[in-house]
Amino acid sequence: MLAPERRTRADITAAVAIVILLVVAGLVVWARGDARGTESVTAPSSVPTPAAADQLPGALRELWRAPDNASARALVSGGVVVTGDDGTVIGRDPHTGDQLWKYRRDMPLCGIEGQFGMVVAVYRDQRGCSQATLLAGDSGARRTARSSYMDPNLRLSVDGTYVLAQGPQRLEMWRSDLVRTLEYGFVDAPVNVKTQPRKGCTLLSAGSSPSRLAVLERCPADPADRLTVLNPAPKDNTVPEEFGSHVLTGPGTDAPVARVVAVSDNRIVLSLPAATAGSDKFPPRLAVYDGNGNPIATHELSAPLSEQTTTTRIGSAYLVFTGNSVIALNGGTFDPLWTAGGALGAPTLMAGKLLLPTTGAITVLDPASGTEVARIPLARTQYDGSPISLAVVGTTVLEKRGTELVALG
Repeated sequence: MLAPERRTRADITAAVAIVILLVVAGLVVWARGDARGTESVTAPSSVPTPAAADQLPGALRELWRAPDNASARALVSGGVVVTGDDGTVIGRDPHTGDQLWKYRRDMPLCGIEGQFGMVVAVYRDQRGCSQATLLAGDSGARRTARSSYMDPNLRLSVDGTYVLAQGPQRLEMWRSDLVRTLEYGFVDAPVNVKTQPRKGCTLLSAGSSPSRLAVLERCPADPADRLTVLNPAPKDNTVPEEFGSHVLTGPGTDAPVARVVAVSDNRIVLSLPAATAGSDKFPPRLAVYDGNGNPIATHELSAPLSEQTTTTRIGSAYLVFTGNSVIALNGGTFDPLWTAGGALGAPTLMAGKLLLPTTGAITVLDPASGTEVARIPLARTQYDGSPISLAVVGTTVLEKRGTELVALG
C-alpha cells in the first residue's frame, strides 16, 4: 500500500506562485482590454415611442441643444434622440434633452447611425474605424459588436436593410446584427487579396439599397471614374459579386467630385460636374443608370451639387439636398418631379407634410408637388450656416446644425 502524499514547502510555494501569476495575467488583460475603457449606463426601463404628430405646430421655440459631432444627420431611435460626441453616445429625452442612457469608450467616435430601433456606434483604434457596437435605442443596452480592419475615416449610411461603412480604400456591408455581408476594396488578409476584382482603387462614393450596392471608384489603369454595381449580400462575404462594372464616358466623368446620389433596386443616380470638351461646355447634371450600371438618361442642373449634398427617402420619393435647393426624384425612374429653392438642408416628414429648413423659418411643402403651404417662423441663434438635417419624434422637431443638435417644440 502506497504511503499518502504529503504537501511540502516547495509544493505550497509553487501553488502560491501560480496563483500570483494568474492574478497578474488577469490584471494585465483587464488593463489592456476594451472593458476597462468602456462605460455603459442603460435606461432603467425601455423608453416608449411617442405617438406621431397629427398636426403641424403653429410656432416653434428652442427646447434644448447638445453637442453632436459624430452623426451625419439628426438621429432618432424609437422614442429617443441620439447624439454622439467625444467618444460618448447619449440617448436623450426629446422634450428635455436629459440623458436617458449613455455608452462611452476611451476611443474617438468615427460615426453613429441607426435603423430598426438600434444604434450603431463605430470607434477608431490602431486598425482604423474598426470597432462597431450595436446599442438598443430604447435603453442603450449593448446587443452585439464586431471588429475588423477599416479606414481611419468612414461614412455610415443605412438603406432599410443593411449598414454601409465606406472609407476611401475599403467598405463593408453589415446586417442588422452587425454580421458582415460584404467586404470590398483593400483587404489585409493575404488569403483574401485575390478575391477582389481590382486593386489600388480609391472609393470616391457609395450608396446602397436592399439589393444593390453602387460604388463610384477611381482605379489606377482607368482613364475616368468607374461605376461598379454589387450584390450587398453575396454567398461569400469575402468574394464580391458584380452586376456590372463600367468605366464612365462623357464630360465630367474623370472628376473626383462625382458622387453616388441615390440607389434603388433598379436605378442609380450619379452627380456629374460641369465640364468642357473642346469648344463645348456641359452643365452639371444627374446621370441615371440601370441596376447593372448601364446609362439610361441625364438631367441637366442649373447649379452644381455641393460637397454637402445628401439624399433622404420619404415615401416613394428621393429628396436630394443640392446645397441650396431640394430636388424630388421619382422613386421608380429617378426622373425629377419638382424643385424647392432656398433650402438650408434636408427635409423630413411631419403630419403628412414636408418640413424644409429655410432662412428664418421651417417651410411646409406638399410632398406631391413641392408647393409651399405654410411657413413656421424660426430664429436660429448661433447658427453658422452649416447644412441642416431635420428629424421629428412625436411633436418635437430636431435640427442638426453643424456639430450641434437643437430640439424645437
